[in-house]
Amino acid sequence: MGTAFAVEESLILVKTNDINYSEGDTIIISGEIITLIGETQVTMQLFQEENLIEIAQIKVSQDGNYSHMINAQGPLWKNQGSYMVKVTYGEGNIAETLFDYTPKAEINEITKDFPVDAGDSGIFDVKYTIRGGTVESIDIDAENLGLLVKINSLEDGKIILELPRESIDAEKQNGKDEEFIILINNDQTEHEEVQSDSAIRTIGINFEKGDSEIQIIGTYVIPEFGTIVIIILTIGILASILLTKNKFQIKI
Repeated sequence: MGTAFAVEESLILVKTNDINYSEGDTIIISGEIITLIGETQVTMQLFQEENLIEIAQIKVSQDGNYSHMINAQGPLWKNQGSYMVKVTYGEGNIAETLFDYTPKAEINEITKDFPVDAGDSGIFDVKYTIRGGTVESIDIDAENLGLLVKINSLEDGKIILELPRESIDAEKQNGKDEEFIILINNDQTEHEEVQSDSAIRTIGINFEKGDSEIQIIGTYVIPEFGTIVIIILTIGILASILLTKNKFQIKI
C-alpha cells in the first residue's frame, strides 16, 4: 500500500494500492473522510514533479470512503520517477501520497526459452518473460509434481511462464483444469492464469526484490516414472512377494 498522510487536523486520508507501477497498470486511489461535509466531493490531482497528469472529482459514499481508478498509460505517462497524488476535501483539508512509475521503455524485459532436463524423457522448453530480474535455472521438482524456478530478482517484478501440458499440468479428477499452487520462498502466493489452450497453460507470477525461488506445484510432471523410481518400485514389489510367500510358509 502507498503510505497515507495528511496535514494536521485534516478531514481526509489517501492511499494507493501499491507503491510501484509500470505502464499499463491500474492505479487505485482510495481513502477516508473523517467528517462528512454535505455533498462535497473529493478533488484529486496527480503530479509528476510540477506537471499535472490527471485531475478528477470523486464522490464520497455515506460511510465516508472514496475510490478512483487510473490507467497508467497515455501521452502524459512518459517519465520515470516519483508521482504525487494530492486530494482536497472542502477548505484546507489536504492529503498526499507518493508512488513510483516506470514506462515500458525503461523496463528491462527478457523473453527466452529455457531447456528443462526431464531425465530419460529428454528435454522440454519452458518459454518465459521476466521483468525485474533474471532466470537462473528451471528444474523438475518430482517430489512435488512441479517445477522449481530460481531467479535473481533485482527489483519488484513479474514472470510469465508458458507451461506445456504434456510436461506439467494440474488437473481435477474429472479432467478439468485445477489451479497450480505457487510458492515463493516457501510462502504460498496468488498468480494469474494468463492464457490456456489444449497444449499450453500460461501463468503470471509477481515477485518482490530479493525473492529467489518459485515453486510451481501441479498434479503431474514428467518423467512420471524415472529410472530410479522404477527400480525402487520393482524392489518394493519383489519384497512384498517374498514377505507374502514367507507368511504362507509359516501358516503351513
